[in-house]
Order: sequence, then structure tokens, then C-alpha cells
Amino acid sequence: MKYRDLQIQTQREAPNNARTEGFSFLVRAGYLTRENAPTKLGEYAINHLREIGNEALQAIPTIGNDRESFFAISTGDVEIAHCANCKYTERIELAHFMKLVGASFGFAQDAPPLPLEKIETPDCNTIESLANFLGVQKEQTAKAMMYTRLSDNKFVFVVVRGDMQLSEAKLKAQVGDARAARTEEIVSVGAVAGYASAVGLRDALIVVDDLIPQSPNLVAGANEAGFHLKNTNYGRDYSAEIVADLVQAQGGDACVNCRNPLSVLRAIRLNDHFENIFLALAETHHDEKGLTLPHPAAPFDVYLMHVPGKELDTRAKAEEIYNSLQDAGVSVLFDDRDERAGVKFNDADLIGCPARVTVGEKGLKANAVEVKSRKSADNQSVEFGQLASAIKNML
Repeated sequence: MKYRDLQIQTQREAPNNARTEGFSFLVRAGYLTRENAPTKLGEYAINHLREIGNEALQAIPTIGNDRESFFAISTGDVEIAHCANCKYTERIELAHFMKLVGASFGFAQDAPPLPLEKIETPDCNTIESLANFLGVQKEQTAKAMMYTRLSDNKFVFVVVRGDMQLSEAKLKAQVGDARAARTEEIVSVGAVAGYASAVGLRDALIVVDDLIPQSPNLVAGANEAGFHLKNTNYGRDYSAEIVADLVQAQGGDACVNCRNPLSVLRAIRLNDHFENIFLALAETHHDEKGLTLPHPAAPFDVYLMHVPGKELDTRAKAEEIYNSLQDAGVSVLFDDRDERAGVKFNDADLIGCPARVTVGEKGLKANAVEVKSRKSADNQSVEFGQLASAIKNML
């Protein structure tokens, strides 16, 4: 392809909305607009990645599982849990972790169930206010959430331990799509918002996190405003139709495979998201001058340029080299502009092709051109007949 055909517009300064170096260089090199839309050059590069498929991923440090691969980046739109030790990786809303029970939280896992006791708890309609009022840890409370299943309008009552956060994705996997229950629906099953528990409910699908049966004597709502029940116990005071992992992992939780602490990272998904793959390439492969895209992920193997001469027609020779390289299976971006050499060198560094070929008058007189790897500071003189093989060895 020729530079002018792609209407490339490079920029000397980083865009003011650039949050990462990779994005900044993609804009400066003319692959993206400041609004993150692919230019003609960007579309060409993304289509190239689509053609080579998984080969591009080999040039990116990915993390993932057998279903999804990710690239960790602070601006990512996906939050994932990741274990640096065993490499376990999963979307945060689906991640499993080793749940801690027992004496670590002020009660013994095998403690005998204590008698149920109704106590007055004025203005304690949150877990935080309840724990503070009673002087207990949040781990010693039960949190209630109430939904209505869309498929059949079944009331769904969910119980997790008070220190945990419900994962609605995990809940959906168990019961299907659901919405938050309305006031009249909550009243109809015998519950009271802010003071609800599974004890004594009628006509409700009860779903509990798998920690609940292992957590004795929890404080839960009394289904009466201003009151709670001490010492609720799963199995004695209520049971559930579904017991499953329902809660969301957090940073520092123990990995389900190796018990090492999980990290929570921002990331972008790479599977079939070629715009994201291109961004990941830019974040991984750049230096202070611009992009350093590797073969075969780079949209072009060679940045070909000519330096106008006084005696010889360097552009005509560059055109001849352009055609011969393409015939040899080397992809070329030909900078066919009548522009100063310094401008072209800067743009070559920004755009980041693996190799640069410069056609100048001095070299032509020796039947040679100047070849430089993007990642090398050294140039080498290569005769015309050796050019294609020299470039292929450089890639």
C-alpha cells in the first residue's frame, strides 16, 4: 500500500485524552483518531490481524482460561480475578475462591446451634448498622436480597453471609433472569425490607450461598421492622431449594486452586476483538519514538521511503523496489510523499513496521539501499538482489 492511498496523518504530540502510551502512539501514528475510531490505516491493520488470527496473540502477554483471553490494562472494561501463582483467571463476577469459615471470624464452624432469640434493633436496616449496634462482626450476620424471576414471577429470596457481596451473574446461573422484587411482592411472602430473613417465609424460592450451612448462629432479620433474630441456623430454622456459590470474589481472597491471594485487575477481552488485540500490541510493543510492531502482527513488514537526489531518480527506483518486494511476498508501506527525510524517518518510527528501507542517491550509485530494523540502531547496506532475503531474515 502507498502512504497517500491510506491518507495517513501522523501527529508529533500525544493526544490530551491519552491514558496509556499504546493508545497515544496509535493516535500519533495515524491508526486511530483521538475519539478512538480506526482510520483507513487502522482499518487496514485490524483487517490484517483478523486474517492472521491467533498468530497475533503470540506477541501479547495474555492471561485467561479455556474460554476467554484477556490483556491486563488499567483502562480495561472488564474486571477479572487473577492468581499470579497458578494463573487462574476468571471474570470477577464468575470467579471462585477458597471461602474461609470457622474461628477466623469469631465463631467455631462446629459450634452447637444456640436458641433463636428475637431482639430489638432500631434503625438497623443495613448490615453495617446492625453489626455496629450489636458489636458483632459482619461475618456473624446473614444478608438478605430479594428478586422476582422473570420467567414465572417466582419470588426468589437470597441469603449470603454479611461480609460477602452477591454476584448476580452467579445467581442468574442458578435461577435465570430476575429483577429486584417490588414492595408489594416482598410483603406478600411475609418479609420486611431491611429486616428480612428466610425464617417463616411463604411461597418463596430460597437460594443460599454455600457458606451459609457452614456458618452457625448468624444474626438475621425477624421479618418485622426494628427487630432481628440472633442465632439463626440453616437446616434448623429454614432450608433452601438451592445451595450454591453465589458470592463475588475480592482482591486478597484465596485462590480456589492454590490458595494464593487473588488480584483484581482491569483488562480487555481479546477473543475475536481485533481492535483490542491491536491496542494490546501497541501497549506491549513501543519505545520512546513510537510503535515497534513485530512480524507477523504488523500490518506491513517494511516501511519503504526514498530520499530525493540531485542526479538520480530515487522515487522511480523506490517504486521498482516496492513492486519487487511485493512480488517476493514482503508486505510494504511505501511512503511516496515528496517530504523531507527527517519527517519520513520520524513517521517510520511512529508507524512501527519491523523494517525500514531507505532509497537514497548514494546507495543507488552502489546498487544498494539502506536497511534498518525498527528495534536496532544500526543501518546496513544491502544490494538490490539480496534485499528480499535480507528483510525476511530480519523479520
